[in-house]
Amino acid sequence: MKTAQAGATWFFVDESGDPTFYDRSGNLIVGQPGCSSILLLGFIETQQPQAMRRAMLDLRREIVNDPYFQEFSSIKKTTVAFHAKDDVAEIRYQVYKLLASLDFKAQFVVARKVERVFRNSFQAKEHEFYDHLVSQLFENMLHRYQTNHIYFAKRGSRNRQMPLARAIERGVQHFEQKWGASVATTITMQAQRPKGEPCLSVIDYMNWAVYRAFTRGEMRYYNAVAEKVSLLVDLYDIAKYPDNWYNRRNPFEVKKITPL
Repeated sequence: MKTAQAGATWFFVDESGDPTFYDRSGNLIVGQPGCSSILLLGFIETQQPQAMRRAMLDLRREIVNDPYFQEFSSIKKTTVAFHAKDDVAEIRYQVYKLLASLDFKAQFVVARKVERVFRNSFQAKEHEFYDHLVSQLFENMLHRYQTNHIYFAKRGSRNRQMPLARAIERGVQHFEQKWGASVATTITMQAQRPKGEPCLSVIDYMNWAVYRAFTRGEMRYYNAVAEKVSLLVDLYDIAKYPDNWYNRRNPFEVKKITPL
């Protein structure tokens, strides 16, 4: 294992989809309205977060001051932060165009919501299912720089920092056991909202591109930023194993995956 590089790197993390499998009566509802068929977790990594923040804020300022967009009801949300699900198509185009020019890399873990796996591997516990993705996402990432800053998108009032910290620690421990090495880097974590951290809007847009590719077969958003993606793991696409890990050598395409 190489010695950690001097300096710091920043990770901005968010999810798309949800970890829900059952309704209140215990009925399986995966894929039904209001319950996603996948849960994906992704991050962007950069060593220049300030430049990214400035670029995102400058574009948002330009858009909210443009008279063309004032008639769209969603502009009120855009004024607070970019959000791919809510922004109109013209704004999405501009954001994806900007993302293609920014300096970052992205990685994703996509989990198909397979009931058998959920019950056997995670005892039908949503938090264990979710935290496993966190461990998978960060397992091979936190030994490379001396300092690692991780920002999670805060959702609602859930206090997830301690469980997520434990999930990341498990990923690091698995890495150490796998390679017989010790990870001695510094890791800091904090939850933040996109309103206060513009870089979280970047991962929101990146996640949305992956989510639309999996759930609707739309590749245009993903293709706009495909060069930023260094790894995408379709974790439970067992039929494609070991080719369910997509990277520079095996680029992700919808036609390669098993349909949901």
